[in-house]
Amino acid sequence: MSWVERSFDARGPRALLLVRLLTGAVFVSEGVQKFLYPDALGAGRFARIGIPAAELLAPFVGVVEIAGGGLLLVGLATRLATIPLIIDMIVAIGTTKLPILQKGGFWAMAHEARTDWAMIFGCLFLLLVGAGPLSLDARVGARRA
Repeated sequence: MSWVERSFDARGPRALLLVRLLTGAVFVSEGVQKFLYPDALGAGRFARIGIPAAELLAPFVGVVEIAGGGLLLVGLATRLATIPLIIDMIVAIGTTKLPILQKGGFWAMAHEARTDWAMIFGCLFLLLVGAGPLSLDARVGARRA
């Protein structure tokens, strides 16, 4: 099976839809909020936590989250869509949760990072397993077969 065929392989239980809906909805919501509340969740927040070029990177991250989350919701190019989202979450943990670990300890960090870990592992799961039969990937894969 080629890499392209594997990318659109959508075998698995129909319940994969639930993982896609969970992860996709959270990413879309967080991406939209970066635009709705730029001071609290977008460029203002990025600048406060020390991310360079916050005015450029916050909207970029918002678009990545909206686009990637949208792809997860419909199950299109699911495996590919998870890669930038995983990177997004790794950066989020590094920039926002590691400082909490240093100041407040493990349990304070663990509390604040729970959604980040859930999103990383949800994306890793979808990267490994695929979108499932209730997805556009399944339709694309069926046409390619």
